[in-house]
Amino acid sequence: MNMIFVLVLLSLLLAVAAVWAIHWAISKNQFDDLDSPAYSILEDDTPADRYQRRQQQSANPQHDTQKSTDNEQEDAQ
Repeated sequence: MNMIFVLVLLSLLLAVAAVWAIHWAISKNQFDDLDSPAYSILEDDTPADRYQRRQQQSANPQHDTQKSTDNEQEDAQ
């Protein structure tokens, strides 16, 4: 019987945490624009964008070598 009380209190605590998380997300405008990030993958990069990305990667020596290889192959096409 004591375990039921523990489980009920735990479930109430989780419900309060979920309501707080939803309230926080709404108040911080996390749900304002859900469509634009999905469309950004469809936009073409201009040569200037690729050049700027390459400059940023060369300034950061810890960049991923696979990404730079992909960019070089993309430029070759």
